Amino acid sequence: MNDLDHIILFLVSLFANTFSAFSGGGAGLIQFPVLLFLGLSFGVALATHKVASVALGIGAALRYASHNVLERQFVLLMLLFGVPGVVVGANIILLVPDRLAEIALGLLTGGLGIYSVVKSDLGQVYAPKHRERVNLLWGGLVLFLLGVLNGSLTSGTGLFVTLWLVLWFGMDYQRAVAYTLTMVGLFWNGSGALTLGLLAEIRWDWLPALLLGSLIGGYLGSHWALRYGNQWIKRLFEVVTLLISIKLLIGH
Repeated sequence: MNDLDHIILFLVSLFANTFSAFSGGGAGLIQFPVLLFLGLSFGVALATHKVASVALGIGAALRYASHNVLERQFVLLMLLFGVPGVVVGANIILLVPDRLAEIALGLLTGGLGIYSVVKSDLGQVYAPKHRERVNLLWGGLVLFLLGVLNGSLTSGTGLFVTLWLVLWFGMDYQRAVAYTLTMVGLFWNGSGALTLGLLAEIRWDWLPALLLGSLIGGYLGSHWALRYGNQWIKRLFEVVTLLISIKLLIGH
């Protein structure tokens, strides 16, 4: 790659991850297709994208660290249930065709966006619920399934986590996005990157530009999410889910 290619990668990564950090997911909507367009195979592009996405979690964690919005029980829940799901999904994706799964995910993602549009008050107020042990377990099982999707598919799974935290646990969008960016961005994507790195090739020479864009984008997007609040996050969440739905249904 020449210098211009690295600059393009940086700008794409910066835009995609700023967008993702503000809305609660969706960096793969932009970044992953660009890696394919530049000539990487599906498996190599996925592994490279996952590694780069870890920097999104680092950037977000740096911005959210001073706000102390993460509760220990949800940090542990997302680690204990989500990370094993990611490892399972990362092993599955390199063994089976993914087109049918992408179509199903596209339809479901579009449904989530439409549901959020219809429910005008969704995620606007922090109203904790389902904190009993049995409901935490049910919530964790769904997080495991979302982890499988995260490990096996490239676009939109962070948005599923954001909406699940809003619907099941009563979080507002701002708080849910904080969990998604730090836990999914850092730990889930880190687990997926490690697993895929053992199973597929990673283009290490492409990573400096991608990592820098992800790191800065994660910080900027988180800053704007904290500044502009739930209503703006909700609207951007809806835009991103619908765009990802169209992208998945059309294909790469």
